[in-house]
Amino acid sequence: MNKNFSELPNGYLETIQKGIDGVRHFQPGMTRGIGTRQENLDLLRQEIQTADAIVIGAGAGLSTAAGFIYTGARFGKWFPDFIRTYGIRDMYSGGFYPYPTKEIFWAYWARYIYINRYLDPPKPVYEDLLSLVRDKDYFVITTNVDHCFQKAGFDKNCLFYTQGDYGLFQSTDPANKKTYENETWVFQAMEAQGFVRTVDGAFEMPESGQIRMEIPKTLIPKCPDDGAPMTMNLRSDDSFVEDEGWHKASAAYLDFLRKHETQHVLFLEIGVGSNTPVIIKYPFWQMTHDNPNAVYACLNYDEAFCPKQIEARSIVIDGDSAAVIQALL
Repeated sequence: MNKNFSELPNGYLETIQKGIDGVRHFQPGMTRGIGTRQENLDLLRQEIQTADAIVIGAGAGLSTAAGFIYTGARFGKWFPDFIRTYGIRDMYSGGFYPYPTKEIFWAYWARYIYINRYLDPPKPVYEDLLSLVRDKDYFVITTNVDHCFQKAGFDKNCLFYTQGDYGLFQSTDPANKKTYENETWVFQAMEAQGFVRTVDGAFEMPESGQIRMEIPKTLIPKCPDDGAPMTMNLRSDDSFVEDEGWHKASAAYLDFLRKHETQHVLFLEIGVGSNTPVIIKYPFWQMTHDNPNAVYACLNYDEAFCPKQIEARSIVIDGDSAAVIQALL
């Protein structure tokens, strides 16, 4: 692998720019698509079977459909002490709470990482999706950071995690452009809080329900190379580390798009909301518009739409992605 990342093609930036340049052409209006739900299901099933290539673009809605929910009973099960003590109402906002010590901060994040990265989602949505495309020429771009695609069996060489990975740390030293796997640390931090390992290796609450809301100071993660404090490898600002693996995946994404740019391509967008449309949604619209052989499909709950300019080559299905994927099977 060439260490000079600047010499690699950057599919992330190139496709984002394509989407930004093109989105202004779609301003006249959006549409909920044409055809009945059943007609669109049948058409999408046919497109999956006949397409030369499938580009899957996945957002948070896909993991939500798989049961990775950051509120309610799942949140209450793993963070009862944080809810009582700090009044936190959901897992996501809890990640930004100004905890009084690093020992408490990292106790929270150990649980957060464990249940969203090292546990499987409650529903086999990712496995079902793989069964639909397993024998196809596919590539996945996702803003999700929970690693569900690879855990479900998708080829890791066909995956591009654009926004990071819950399973990786990075140094707070801006000169360090490496990432570090955190599984061993997460398991140690869970044990330090009093969670109990079951016979299958998973953690659960002790029978007493008594857990500690902090980890020992000695467990606060430090970079093994430069000694600086660690942080999550999640894109939130310009300190996000795009490491060697990230650049390799970005180049592979662009290579896949160029290889199939005039063929019958299905751009299958699932669960992509309005938070980060420039990464997947806008580029998918523009690439569909530019290739007369391409088809755009949007699966989303309450946010399923497409530009009028590509309506005739779009499949829009509103609803729970898990149910839609089950129907396609």
